Amino acid sequence: MFKGDEMECTPANISLPTSACTALNLLESNSKEAWIVGGCVRDALMGRTYNDIDIATSAHWQDVQKIFEDNGYRTFETGVKHGTITVEVDTRTFEITTYRSDGTYSDARHPDHVTFVNSIKEDLARRDFTVNAMAYHPQRGLFDPFHGQADIAAHLIRCVGNPHKRLSEDALRIIRAVRFAGQLEFTIDPSTAEAMDESKQLLKHIAVERIRAEWEKLLCSSGIHDALVNYIDVLGETIPELLPLKGFDQHTIYHRYDVLEHTAYVIQGVSPTPLLRWAALFHDLGKPKAFSTDKDGAGHFYSHPKYSAELARQAMKRLKMSPRFSHDVALLVTYHDVDLQPEPKAVKRMIRKLDERPDLFRALCNLKHSDASAHAQGHRQKGMQKAIDLNLCLDRILAEKQPFSLKDLAMSGSDILALGVQPGPQIGTLLNQLLDEVIDGRLPNDHNALLAFAKQHI
Repeated sequence: MFKGDEMECTPANISLPTSACTALNLLESNSKEAWIVGGCVRDALMGRTYNDIDIATSAHWQDVQKIFEDNGYRTFETGVKHGTITVEVDTRTFEITTYRSDGTYSDARHPDHVTFVNSIKEDLARRDFTVNAMAYHPQRGLFDPFHGQADIAAHLIRCVGNPHKRLSEDALRIIRAVRFAGQLEFTIDPSTAEAMDESKQLLKHIAVERIRAEWEKLLCSSGIHDALVNYIDVLGETIPELLPLKGFDQHTIYHRYDVLEHTAYVIQGVSPTPLLRWAALFHDLGKPKAFSTDKDGAGHFYSHPKYSAELARQAMKRLKMSPRFSHDVALLVTYHDVDLQPEPKAVKRMIRKLDERPDLFRALCNLKHSDASAHAQGHRQKGMQKAIDLNLCLDRILAEKQPFSLKDLAMSGSDILALGVQPGPQIGTLLNQLLDEVIDGRLPNDHNALLAFAKQHI
């Protein structure tokens, strides 16, 4: 039954949770072959943390379901069309898939049909990249017919087999290759990179939700700088607003990089959260449009945050990002270049512009700090220190519970209604005027003082 004796397997010391071993043993005690496969094998060999564990087996999904249910385990028919069933063992779930070979991909997304096959090698042959095409069994060791372990050692992302064929099967693999390069800090094999560039137009067949998900993983990766700079021509197929940044010389003493590489460094420098990484990606999109030079040939980018925010909204709408998230990203892009002084009045006024959200102000400081750090040597420290001081100023405001929002006022809309003001926009206008007076220190945040001021201005 087992093909392991006919294979060349190498020893590998991979620690599996007891539940995974239980699943393997249950299948093999019923005369079915089974292996751990996919990204968890790659990550285990690299010493990386992994969560999801996938299993490939010679058993058809109906047999897998019967074996596990007969032994008291729950199963879920999550992908039976493609031979996949999910099982739960000791509160942990595993996707178990029958060995298969994929048919043609007429839509560059999904196989038109799948064929169940008899060997793990045939199953691995359909997978995307060599580092993801390895199988492991605690007794038989590592089965690596496409030299994924060697590519790990060489820090390479390489397609299994013919790269044009592999990418044409599912064009999302073009972006996935860049994402893996970013996450693993690898480079892409030249033949695979060439095929990616020649096949990038196939990405138009891919749902934007899938593209957005890959982009977000890429943006939050540790190797985003190199991935963005090295593979911008491919990535630009999905976010064309980025392409004008490549090679765009800023012609200023404050910058040593073109706009693309500056952007890549800013992304790398902010905290790896989706909000900050997307904002960093978009923060200078408008620079090519805003560019001008003075009589000395120095570059200027007047109004570039405004243009950047417009282009960011355009890209985010196309990527079907949520309105709330898009709004927050656009706010950070809009205000990232404001010359903001680290003193309470200025900080509180900016918080108001940021929907009265201190968390967005923290994010803005993070973006400003990274933006400054990506400037030319000798022009970094002042901006970086100012971002630190802005954060410290916010700390004091919060610690002292200084008012910066309407909810902090010692007076409410109902108090203004009690003065005889009719419901309508005048109430909001007056409340905002009161808050301005308090922020600027012209009025104390005292109910009686606010009431007296309101009476004089209704």
